[in-house]
Amino acid sequence: QLQLVESGGGLVQPGGSLRLSCAASGFTLDRDAIGWFRQAPGKEREGVLCISSSGSSTNYADSVKGRFTISRDNAKNTVYLQMNNLKPEDTAVYYCAVVPFQSVSAQCIMTGAKYWGQGTQVTVSS
Repeated sequence: QLQLVESGGGLVQPGGSLRLSCAASGFTLDRDAIGWFRQAPGKEREGVLCISSSGSSTNYADSVKGRFTISRDNAKNTVYLQMNNLKPEDTAVYYCAVVPFQSVSAQCIMTGAKYWGQGTQVTVSS
């Protein structure tokens, strides 16, 4: 069955760092754009970052600009989200999914995501 599996979440103090992993199972993700999303308690799920098959990244949340970086290692069939200088407001369940890619604008389309993982909890607290 096609799916993505998130891992790497945990409890971290403000200012700390975490690296989340999104590993593909049942397919090879080198041809796909992958998006990272998050959902905080009581809030709607929002797009954070995505990465195209060519490695170009797109930011969908201004709040993480300069702190989060997305990357991919196709040899490991995995996409990563490096999160630095974490803040309490980053607390959420983080998900990854395959997302459509708009070749004209060279951007990911976060609407229509599929192959969602189960998510990994990130808690930032002192």
